[in-house]
Formats: sequence, C-alpha cells, structure tokens
Amino acid sequence: MRLYAQTPARRNRQVLADLIAVFLVAAAVWFALAVHDAIMLLAEPGRRVESSGDSLANELENAGDAASNVPFVGDLLKKPLHSAADASTGFADAGQSLQDAVSQMANLTALALIVLPVTVVLLLWLPARLRWIRRSITLRRLCDAPGGADLLALRALTGPVRDLAALPTPPGGLADAWRRGDEQVIGALSAVALRRAGLRP
Repeated sequence: MRLYAQTPARRNRQVLADLIAVFLVAAAVWFALAVHDAIMLLAEPGRRVESSGDSLANELENAGDAASNVPFVGDLLKKPLHSAADASTGFADAGQSLQDAVSQMANLTALALIVLPVTVVLLLWLPARLRWIRRSITLRRLCDAPGGADLLALRALTGPVRDLAALPTPPGGLADAWRRGDEQVIGALSAVALRRAGLRP
C-alpha cells in the first residue's frame, strides 16, 4: 500500500495537505487547552471560599473546645461556636461546588473546541487521502493483471486530451493504434493513466 504519490507534483500536494491537517489539529488542541486554562481561572474564588471556610471552621471548632473549659458556662459557649463551625463547613462545600462546576464547564468547552474542528478537518482531508490510496491500489493491481495495460490505455484515451498531446501520434491516431494492439502505444497510454493518478509505470 502506497501512502504518497510517486510523481513529485502530486506528492508535494499530498504532503502539504497532510501538514496543513496536522497543523490545524494541533492548533485546535492548543486553542482548546488555552481556553480551558482561562476558564479554570474562574475557579479561583471557589478555592478561596473553600480555604476560608475550612480555616474558619477549624478556628471556631478550636474556640468551642477552648470555651468548654470555662467553668459554669463552658457548655453554653461551646454549642454556638460548634454550630458556627458547621456553617463555615457549608461555605467550604459551596466553594468546592463552584470549583467542580467551573472544572466541568472548562472540560466540556475544551472537548467541544477539539472535537468540532478536528471532525471538520478529518471530513475534508481524510476521505480524499483514503480515496487516492484505494485508487492507487486498484490501478497497481490493474496494471499487474493480464490485459490491465489495455484497460489503463483505454482510461488514458477517455481522459483529458492535454495529457495525450506529448505522446507521438502514430499513423491513424492513438485510438487506432490501441485498437490494433500496438504494444508501444498501449504502454505509453497506460503510463499516462498511471501518471494522472500520481504513479509511475
């Protein structure tokens, strides 16, 4: 299986198309990751709220434990401080929820920014490449099969006339020579058919 044409002009076009496709895919991935990082900056307030909530909860918990040692009113002071510590834990949970929401949005946005452009690039580039590979395999098999050169010569005769202009014209014309089975003309015509596809005889 041949991935690239043998003729320089077509091979250069194929390599250029492949490089453009790779560049576009890489650019889409880079842009998606940059957008992901930018969105993740929105999670910073959530991190601060979580950190502050945790710190406040710890301080209030410690204050409640210390207040419980005060004679006579220790238990009365401990309960409201522990309740406030529980409320502070709720702030920390809210901060974590905000971070989770921002992270999910960043991931989904990055995924969409990768999948959509890559899909478009693949739909425009891959079918043409696969079609050429399949056609080159078919033409090679045809060329190697008995009578394949005849069919390739016929293909050249029914194609664009400009490709035939460079061939020497035998008496009666190329079509007449092909009908007579002139091996030299058939070989030249089959070479034209292969060159059109970017292959060498």
